Amino acid sequence: MSQPIEVTTHIILRDLLRHQPTIDDWNHHLTMARLVARAFRLSRSVLIQAGIPTHRAAAPYRLSYLIPALLWHETVTIAISTVFQTQLVEHQIPQLQHWLGTSKPVYCGNTPPPPAFHGLWIVDPQAWLRLQLYHPDLIGTNPIAIDGADDLENWAQALLTVRLNTQDWDSLRLSQPANMWEEIIAVKVRSIAALWQRPLNPYNCYLLDADDRLTIASLGKLLNSQLPANWQQFYQELAQPERLVWAEIDRARGTFSLAIMPTDLVTRLAPIWERQPTIFITSAVDLNNKAIGYRQELGIGEVTSVKFPLDRQADLYKLYIPRWMPMPNTSKFQPVLVSEIKHLLKLIDDRPKFVVILIQDTPLKAQLASVLAAEWGRRVQVERTNLTATNILVSGWEFWQQHQDDLPTPELMIIATLPIPSLEDPLVAAKVSFYKQQKQDWFRLYLLPTGLRILHRAIAPMRSSHGIVAIFDNRIDRRIYGKQVIAALNPNIRIKYLDLSWLDSA
Repeated sequence: MSQPIEVTTHIILRDLLRHQPTIDDWNHHLTMARLVARAFRLSRSVLIQAGIPTHRAAAPYRLSYLIPALLWHETVTIAISTVFQTQLVEHQIPQLQHWLGTSKPVYCGNTPPPPAFHGLWIVDPQAWLRLQLYHPDLIGTNPIAIDGADDLENWAQALLTVRLNTQDWDSLRLSQPANMWEEIIAVKVRSIAALWQRPLNPYNCYLLDADDRLTIASLGKLLNSQLPANWQQFYQELAQPERLVWAEIDRARGTFSLAIMPTDLVTRLAPIWERQPTIFITSAVDLNNKAIGYRQELGIGEVTSVKFPLDRQADLYKLYIPRWMPMPNTSKFQPVLVSEIKHLLKLIDDRPKFVVILIQDTPLKAQLASVLAAEWGRRVQVERTNLTATNILVSGWEFWQQHQDDLPTPELMIIATLPIPSLEDPLVAAKVSFYKQQKQDWFRLYLLPTGLRILHRAIAPMRSSHGIVAIFDNRIDRRIYGKQVIAALNPNIRIKYLDLSWLDSA
């Protein structure tokens, strides 16, 4: 009787780690490989929080799922971002096939391979998810490893959102008889007028109220059936219960776009995870080893769940949280913040290093950049990627998440406030309202975990540089949930004052 695949995987991987010096050293290679192999053999899903950022090109954990995938006798799907596929298909997999003595066929593409195919299917995660949502009959029930499953909720929201922009209004008008053009234009003008009367918010995003929705719905009753595809989808969604409808406006151009998506993603996503064993590979999506909050958001049932700790030596950075800061929601916070940031930058004036300042508040971001530029000139840049190792980048969280791999590694990161989603964002407020309707703890299950995921991903470069992270949000020390924030920031060396020798040794 042949031995289980997890035993074979363990033996082969152990030998490779001993005799192949080019393999990245990672403490959890063998454990993760056995988990993945066991998931294949038992057709049982597993959730792995690897701790390592999954959006990085160099991720040592990939070896731990590729080896069992190559050894498994059936087809395995690997869902990984397109930007990493070339490296995987042209370098990592051929090298592993050579080491393992295997010749498993590899198919790379966003359309399913032929039914007779037996090998590795490499596909973009969003393309695979789109097929599962809209054409599940085209995909088999082979196991899949989703590399970077941290972003599953964002991918699902994007795929389930129907958008209508300025060009769509033009397409609608052209699809209808001439006697309807005036009515279509009138509805568009009324919508613009109503939206422009809304109070300003930093997100330029507004939920449609009952009157707004009625205006759009009434127009649909007057239109003939020859609607453009986007409008057909929009009206189909609008007729469904529990739909979130909003407008994003561009005041400078006088234009707006409409968007609609389901409020509850679980009903759409839960059936997907029941079709095949799924290996969810994430960075750190939950403080809880079982990732209860993450699984609830995505409709993932009971799975084997493992969270690997970070290396307490290799991943250390210095954490500075001054205790004297005013609370972020007080009028005293902004002037003290600006003063403290200027003080930190003056400390390193004679040794320029790359500094990142993360501020979500748009007006404060512009104000701070202006103040700093008056003293540090062109070293200060706002959300730009063409930077040197001496620049000071002032950025929002979203920009930093998108571009941090393309920028120099910071030696000092300054965080104004924790990235907990703001209730001023209408979409966040609507989701919180949905949690309340379900009588669920919206802060513990949604706002806090989301903020901690963003924080974990944002500070990842600081672990490799062993730099300093300065956080000026004293809710960490004054709120009950501060202990969870500290846990998410571990491992680190907490420092009470800034000693420049730490920057010199970074």
